[in-house]
Amino acid sequence: MRRIADVICQHTKDSRIIPLRIRVEDDDGELQTYAIKGYRMLNAAGKTILPNEVSVSSHIRYYECKINTFGREKVIYLTYNYILIMYVGI
Repeated sequence: MRRIADVICQHTKDSRIIPLRIRVEDDDGELQTYAIKGYRMLNAAGKTILPNEVSVSSHIRYYECKINTFGREKVIYLTYNYILIMYVGI
């Protein structure tokens, strides 16, 4: 399920983006805030290497992140379109 999320990020001088916190609306319409406990960028610096070893650059970055919800660790996926807005896949 894709949802639009508020995300607090740290931007480094070498153009890396580090997600720190997310805030999403739950099924009941209430805003829930989660601290990101760990993350992994799935396409480094907006570049993806295709199976035929062709390098493709994009303005979309993908992250795999870990959060704690109700005492359990959960993996979520963030899609960051730095032309538009940040989405979270839960």
